[in-house]
Amino acid sequence: MQSSIEVMPSEAMPPVEPSGLPPYRQASRQGHPDETLVRVGQTVIGSPFFTVIAGPCSVENEDQMISTARSVKDAGATILRGGAFKPRTSPYSFQGLGEKGLQLLALARERTGLPVVTEVMDSSDIPLVEAYADMIQVGSRNCQNFSLLKKLGRVQKPVLLKRGLMTTVDEFLMSAEYILASGNPHVVFCERGIRTFETATRNTLDLSAVPVLKERSHLPVIVDPSHAAGNRRWVTPLAKAALAVGADGIMVEAHINPDGALCDGEQSLRPEELKDLVSSLGLMAAFFDREMQAI
Repeated sequence: MQSSIEVMPSEAMPPVEPSGLPPYRQASRQGHPDETLVRVGQTVIGSPFFTVIAGPCSVENEDQMISTARSVKDAGATILRGGAFKPRTSPYSFQGLGEKGLQLLALARERTGLPVVTEVMDSSDIPLVEAYADMIQVGSRNCQNFSLLKKLGRVQKPVLLKRGLMTTVDEFLMSAEYILASGNPHVVFCERGIRTFETATRNTLDLSAVPVLKERSHLPVIVDPSHAAGNRRWVTPLAKAALAVGADGIMVEAHINPDGALCDGEQSLRPEELKDLVSSLGLMAAFFDREMQAI
């Protein structure tokens, strides 16, 4: 005698509203079949371009920031990243320079021509960060901070939305929807690894999320292999894999002197390692019908 088996909803079968669209209606590909391109300064994120974002975890001082920014540009990256406000697990760890860090990012942009992306942690800091940054990052811990997301929906700068440590793909899409529904259409997803039982790496990089997001949404998707790996030795192969599975770019940590970094030095690429990575990605890009973004 055969028993009936109830099929439960899964990530492979997103919920659909009576309108025929999923609840993330503005982020969905059904409602917006064409690929969205997001402009950050002179750089465009989205297919067919492949964009490299690089820079230190934290802005530490002027010499470190300017030297790293120049090495990032020399390597071929087209957007500079750097943290002025740093969410840290320990309250005793370096928390960033705040507005002074934002000023140093602006100085690095002036010296190199690279647009900058930096994280906002608190909605009260949005006007300050918006005044300095070309793109505003939402960190993984704030992926479902809906009050913050709604306020970012009312700014004019593009938003880089990082996936939360325990955020499903559907939840990730709904987080983007909060920003889009509040009026800001310029959103880029960032897969940065999720928390699983595995301890060999800092996080588990969910590369399968890239084609799933690209299938369900018109928004660009990039990958952060640095926070997933937690070790610079594995950043390059994961970055190459991101290109292979269809990501629109990568964001990697790079530092002029990783051994002396105040934050995440062990996962930060040295200048020569970043240059080799970008060169390798350039060789791969044509094979996957992608064009390396240049500034």
